[in-house]
Amino acid sequence: MLKGHQSWVFENRPVILSTGTVVGPDEGEGPLAEDFDIVHGDLTVGQKTWEKAEKALLEEAAQHALDNAGLTGGQIQFYIGGDLMNQIISNTFAARTLGMPYLGIFGACSTSMEGLALAAQLMDSGAANYIMAGTCSHNCTVEKQFRYPTEYGSQKPPTAQYTVTGAGVAVLGKTGDGPVITSATIGRVVDMGITDPFNMGAAMAPAAVDTIQAHFRDLGREPGYYDLIVTGDLAAVGSEIARELFEKHKVPIEQTTYDDCGLLIYQRDKQNVQAGGSGCGCSATVTYGHLLKRMKKGELNRILVVATGALLSPLSFQQGESIPCIAHAVSIESGGLYA
Repeated sequence: MLKGHQSWVFENRPVILSTGTVVGPDEGEGPLAEDFDIVHGDLTVGQKTWEKAEKALLEEAAQHALDNAGLTGGQIQFYIGGDLMNQIISNTFAARTLGMPYLGIFGACSTSMEGLALAAQLMDSGAANYIMAGTCSHNCTVEKQFRYPTEYGSQKPPTAQYTVTGAGVAVLGKTGDGPVITSATIGRVVDMGITDPFNMGAAMAPAAVDTIQAHFRDLGREPGYYDLIVTGDLAAVGSEIARELFEKHKVPIEQTTYDDCGLLIYQRDKQNVQAGGSGCGCSATVTYGHLLKRMKKGELNRILVVATGALLSPLSFQQGESIPCIAHAVSIESGGLYA
C-alpha cells in the first residue's frame, strides 16, 4: 500500500525466512567475522578470475539461504538481484546457475535494499509464495572497473572506501518464523555536484538523509521508533556528513542509535581500508549476517536499513559528469520466534 509520496507499507508483513552471507578474507578479519555463514581465506575463491570469484560468492550465498529455509530452487518464484559489474553479470550468470525466474536490477551499492523492497512488494501483493533477493561485490572486480586494477598498486586518499568482498541473499515467504518487513521508502536521485570517485561517502550522504526524511514524513515517524538506523556504506566521511545534515534539517537522530555498515564491517584502526567499507556486498552482508543475528538475540526489535548507491559509471566519469546518488530504506521488525 502506498503511504505518503514514496513509501510502501506492507500489510501482509513478508517474512525473512532465511539468509546466506559469504565474505572474503578481509571481512573475515573484521569484527563481524563470526556473523557470516562462510568466510573465504582467498580472494580467488578457487576461481580463475575475480569476476568468476564474485559470481561464486553469490551462488554460495544463495544456496546457503535455500538450505537454511529448507527450500529448493524450484520453489522460488522470482530471484531479484544486481551488482556493480557491467550489465550486472555476476547476478545474471548466477541466475543462470540457479535456474530461477530472474529480475535484474541496478542501484549500485543500494541494490541490497532496492531488491529487498521490491521482493517485499511482490510478496505483499500476492505475486509469489517465495522470493529471493541478493547482491554481491568483490574488491578486485570493482577496483578494476571503477578505479585502477589492484595489481597497479595505486595510492588512495583517506576519503576512499574499500569495496567489500561478499554476497548476501535473503529468502522471503508469506508466513514463518523470522523478522518481518513492514515498510520501505524508495529514494530519489540526489546529485550535489561531486565528481571525485574517491569520495563516495560525501556524494551519497545527502541521498541517505533525503530518503530518511521522506521515510519519517510519509509514515509519520521519528527516529526513536527504531532501535537502530543504519546507512549502507557512507563510511567515516559520509556518515559524519550525514550527522551534520541531520542537525541542519532538524532530524532528531539522537533519539536512536545511528551507525553505518561501512564502519561496522572493518576495524579501521587495524585494517588498511581507508574510510571504511563500500560495495553492494557491504550492506547486504552486514544486514543479513550481523544485524539479523542481533534481532534473533533480542538485542534489536526495529531497524531501518538505508542502503546507499553512487550511480556513476566509468563512461560518465570520463565524460566529466558529476555523481548522482540514491538511497533506499527498508524497515525490518521482529516477528515469529524473533519477537
